[in-house]
Amino acid sequence: MRGDLCEGIVTIKIEKGNQRAVSLNQKSQFGKLSEDCLELSLIEACYLMESGRLDIYENDEKCDVNYIIDLIKEEEIYGKYLVYRDLKNRGYIIKTGFKYGSEFRLYERGTGPGHAHSDFLVKVLYETNEVNVLDFASYVRVSHGVNKKLLLAVVDDDLDVTYYNIEWTRP
Repeated sequence: MRGDLCEGIVTIKIEKGNQRAVSLNQKSQFGKLSEDCLELSLIEACYLMESGRLDIYENDEKCDVNYIIDLIKEEEIYGKYLVYRDLKNRGYIIKTGFKYGSEFRLYERGTGPGHAHSDFLVKVLYETNEVNVLDFASYVRVSHGVNKKLLLAVVDDDLDVTYYNIEWTRP
């Protein structure tokens, strides 16, 4: 399947007789569907490219996966991509968590938007980052306020991901 990269978004045109892009959205919950195309974030597109399900073109030239990964690194979202890829490989449905101040909303396998509410908000941190205690408290407070668990995904210097399930507790 072909996707075209423009300004950090990969667009797959929906053509008559070929509903693969629609299926990517409706069955696997990738991207944002409009009448004539499916829009994927760079992270989603890179995941599909690495798994052999998408070819990405920029100005009609086929991109190499390393080029796409370099773009992700330039935007300083490589850690976010590593977490996305790991969770996707575990079978989770992942959508943006932007309105909750997190990187992702995470749905249990077999569910997704329109079928159930997300169970987790995922916040991606690097082990070398300092976290302000008030910011940390706000992550917990927001997740609790919307009836979700907070999953901290910590990316270490070796690019391994460790997850911490954070729950609100009253003393």
